Amino acid sequence: MVQIRAAGVALYEGAFNLLERPMLALQRVLGQHRLAWVFLLPNLLIFGLFTFVPIILNFAFATTSGDRIIIGDRPYVGAANFASLLDCESYLNPNTCRRDLFWRAVHNTGWFVVLQVGFMVLFSLITALILNRDIVLRGFFRAVFFYPVLLSPVVVALIWKWILQRNGVLNAGLDWAGFGTVNWLLEANWAFFWIVFVSIWANMGFYVLILLAGLQSIPGDVYEAAEMDGTPRWRQLLRITLPLLMPTMLVVLVLSLIRAVQAFDEIYVLTGGGPGSATTLLIQYIYDVGFATRPRVYGLAAAASLMMAGVLFVLTMAQLAATRKRGEDG
Repeated sequence: MVQIRAAGVALYEGAFNLLERPMLALQRVLGQHRLAWVFLLPNLLIFGLFTFVPIILNFAFATTSGDRIIIGDRPYVGAANFASLLDCESYLNPNTCRRDLFWRAVHNTGWFVVLQVGFMVLFSLITALILNRDIVLRGFFRAVFFYPVLLSPVVVALIWKWILQRNGVLNAGLDWAGFGTVNWLLEANWAFFWIVFVSIWANMGFYVLILLAGLQSIPGDVYEAAEMDGTPRWRQLLRITLPLLMPTMLVVLVLSLIRAVQAFDEIYVLTGGGPGSATTLLIQYIYDVGFATRPRVYGLAAAASLMMAGVLFVLTMAQLAATRKRGEDG
């Protein structure tokens, strides 16, 4: 065993000795500071191939038309795809828009983001405050709330579809209790409610974990001083916990906004965007126009995706600006 270990060490040292001379020569040529780029180059090449190249191709598709996949076979149309998407008499009424389905998806996405993010942040905060207290089985409940995050979005959607379908578990329970059954996924208002609910259920544990970390970073002596001054619990929450937790809350808010705008998996499997277009969000519109329907309008899908990317960029910049401002004030 000792001989095998010694042979392994010798092989390891020999390999590094072989690399040492060429790396020293490269360092003399490039300099110590530029040598770092040699180690970063493979990662940068992969990142550029799968990130920057697709972005450039997306711009190319957005300024061309037709159903051909080869850029050279697609006629250049400039900003015509963007103009087509923005051609509306009133942006508040999708029926007056040339691409009415796009604006229905925008409206649905807007309502989904407002409801999902609002309730997500609220429930995550309440849950984190409870789980931060010294309660029985605290570790168990923390694991329970985080468990849905570990599940695949498709698995989550299939579980809830099994519960909510016409002959599902929920309707079976209602029927057994003497209530009437409901077409949960075939009625527009109920379907929209359930996509918001399922999305919150599936993702809330992640934000609870972030808020828990923020709560536990608040110094305990601050609360001890407040207790000595006779400050009631509700006042501690409003004057100590929430202000000190605000930077973490900001991170949770922006991350949940970005994730909500990009929602697709659970909703597509759960409702398919239906009934009608009641639960069709922006990502599904892009998928349907660019891949699922014929003729495939790649240019329109690319233009819509760039507009969505612009919104996400603004949200990200807002987060960075707010975080920087709070850092300077703090």
